[in-house]
Amino acid sequence: DAIDKAQIRCSQDIFNQLFPLLQDLPHEEFWALFLNRANKIIAQIKISQGGTDGTVVDTRLILKLALDKLASGIAICHNHPSGNRTPSENDIKITKKIKTACLAVDIAFLDHVIIAGNDYYSFADENIL
Repeated sequence: DAIDKAQIRCSQDIFNQLFPLLQDLPHEEFWALFLNRANKIIAQIKISQGGTDGTVVDTRLILKLALDKLASGIAICHNHPSGNRTPSENDIKITKKIKTACLAVDIAFLDHVIIAGNDYYSFADENIL
């Protein structure tokens, strides 16, 4: 349960949680962390898996999972196998889409973290949320 799960306080916490799963993958994977009111992880789910330069993300699926789990917050994360941490146009679009969807159902959207090699990019840290 959530009691022994990690708490998400910043982008580094999201990175630490998902880096072990994403660090050496040759393809992109998109993950979501579903959080309770205390920002403790209640579920960590792979949303999609793609090719070397992209993966398809279904906003409705993320929202459905969040509602099913009664999540109070969501953080999303994916990797860039290229090692380039700069978000693509598509990364920016999907971030806006998910943020808007979360607002509609009163779920906090904490961050979108892109893991690239041993480094990461955080939309929250860069103030683009």
